[in-house]
Parts: sequence; C-alpha cells; structure tokens
Amino acid sequence: MKLTKIFEKNEYSLSFEVFPPKTDDVYDSVKTATEEIARLKPSFMSVTYGAGGGTSKYTLKIAEEIAREHDVPSLAHLTCVSSTKETVRARIEDFKNAGVENVMALRGDIPQSMQEENRANWDYRHAVDLIAELKASGADFCIGGACYPEVHPESGSQKEDIRHLKEKVEAGCEFLTTQMFFDNNLLYNFLYKIREAGITVPVIAGIMPITNAKQVERAIKLSGSFMPQRFKSLVDKFGGDPAAMKQAGIAYATDQIIDLYANGVNHVHVYSMNKPDVAAKIQSNLSDILGKNA
Repeated sequence: MKLTKIFEKNEYSLSFEVFPPKTDDVYDSVKTATEEIARLKPSFMSVTYGAGGGTSKYTLKIAEEIAREHDVPSLAHLTCVSSTKETVRARIEDFKNAGVENVMALRGDIPQSMQEENRANWDYRHAVDLIAELKASGADFCIGGACYPEVHPESGSQKEDIRHLKEKVEAGCEFLTTQMFFDNNLLYNFLYKIREAGITVPVIAGIMPITNAKQVERAIKLSGSFMPQRFKSLVDKFGGDPAAMKQAGIAYATDQIIDLYANGVNHVHVYSMNKPDVAAKIQSNLSDILGKNA
C-alpha cells in the first residue's frame, strides 16, 4: 500500500522505524525485533539504509518481509551520499523488482572520512537529486523526504531550509518526515512557515523516545535538537536509574504524541531503535486514541 493512502484518511497513524544489521551474525536478532514490532500492526514501518548503502541488502530484505509476512506497509530508505549513479540505479532496480512501493529519499550522513572532499564532483549532492532519479526510473514509487523543524545543521537559515524543501516537493516528494524534536512548539511554528511557503504535502512528526541518558548526547550530536528544560529535568532526575529513565522517557514521548494528535498533527513516526518493548508500550499508552485496545 502506498503511504499516501494512509495519510489521506482522517485518522491518527502511528508508525515505527527499524534499522538493519551491519553484519550477518546479528541478522536473526534484528529480524526477531522487527517481527515483534510488526505484530503490533503499526500504520507502517520504515527500514533505514546505512551510509553509502552499507546495509542495502538487508534494507530491502526486511522491507519485503514486513510487507509480505506481516501485511504491514513498509517504507524502504535510500541514500545517495558517496554513491555513484550506477550504484543507486541498481538499488532502484532491486526495489522495483521486489515490488517496493514506498521509498524514503535521503542524502544521508556524510562519513567523517569524506567531510573534506570536494562534493561538486559527486553524482548526487542533495536529496533532490535522488528524488529526480527515482522519478526518472519509471517506477511508480511513493516518495518521501526528510525535513527539520529546527534548522538543518548545514543550513545558514530556516528560510534556506524551506526553500530547499520546496524544491524536493516540486521534484516529486509526496510526504515529509521530520527529524526528531523534543519541543512540539518548534514543529507547530515550522508547519505554519512551510504552509505559508506553499508546501502542502503531509508532514509526519518524528519522535525519538529517550530511554537512557546516553541517548541525549547522541540525539544532540545527530540533529542539534533543542532540549527544553522540562526534558532536561527529567534526565537529571532519572538518568542514573535505567528503569526509571526508560519509563520516564516513554512517558515523555507519549505526552508529545498526545499533544500532537490534539493539535491536528495526525501522523507520528517513532524512531523505535529496534526496541519492541518501547514500541509496544507507546502504542499501549495510546490504545484508545488509536482504537487499538491492548
């Protein structure tokens, strides 16, 4: 099923993200976690794609299994950083042959070893280039893209961000998923600005449940996310107690999601980090809202 069909409904959606293993020896454990999350019957599941395509074969395999074995719509990520046109086109053919309907088109993180390279010579420098490639492939993909409620770490301003975002939509991006954020007001302000700019595609709010104190530093490093004082107090109080921190982090994420639903943001994507227990608890907390009694 194309994800746009889900977004067209005037209903709440809740989806989860999983990431493939980097090596064969841990594939079974990732598969088990993925199956447990799929049994929750989320609106859809997304499967990430390692930098430079390092987990590409697993991305496709897991996305296929989610759809075929569990009847849950899947969204396969595809990144273009450090990839040649030949590599990307081969991946697109693999997706077409496997019947993948939904693709998340991303530039991808630039490896530290490539930070100083002259990117002018890269086949793909931005996600919009990958979106154009997907559209030119002739496949009827439903294409998604990323957006940042806060300024992208490499952008000079939010105006610049929104201008590039509009370019992605005009190139064929049909929905957007946000980077993680911890203050919903940042998203509400962002949505107002992009709607004013003429960007009308569905926007899915990306929520990261912080279940241990070490994740905080990583979240800030990855996205530069603003941490509101309410969240900082939670980490300060419970960060030293793993069980309490996990419970508090899930509660905070649940509270964010309820507030989003109450304010007209109907679609939420949880960066569940291959943790079925976290996904299950969040869904259980929202069971009556979602109409999925646990």
